[in-house]
Amino acid sequence: MLEELIELILPTIISILELMGIFVVTFSALHAFGEYLQTILFHRIFDFKVELANGLATALEFKMAAEILKTVLVRELSELLVLGAVIALRALLSLLIHFELKGEQRQAGHDEKR
Repeated sequence: MLEELIELILPTIISILELMGIFVVTFSALHAFGEYLQTILFHRIFDFKVELANGLATALEFKMAAEILKTVLVRELSELLVLGAVIALRALLSLLIHFELKGEQRQAGHDEKR
């Protein structure tokens, strides 16, 4: 009975998490693009790269949460291997974005000291 309830509810929760990730990417990209335009048009200083990278990292966390919940629904080893590969790739992307953010922040701090 509990297993049937989980199988009924979990796909909806996974879809909601995926949509949240999509929303975060879309909002972050639009916001960063707006800031980029203001930087070009009005010569305003704003680090839109960090803003976009933060949004992408947050979106990846939502997508990772959805992937982790998908492991509950896995029935075969081949599905688990594919899911594991997707999780590993998303974790790698998250790590790369994290390092990019740290590099940008270090560069911004270094430029301010000059």
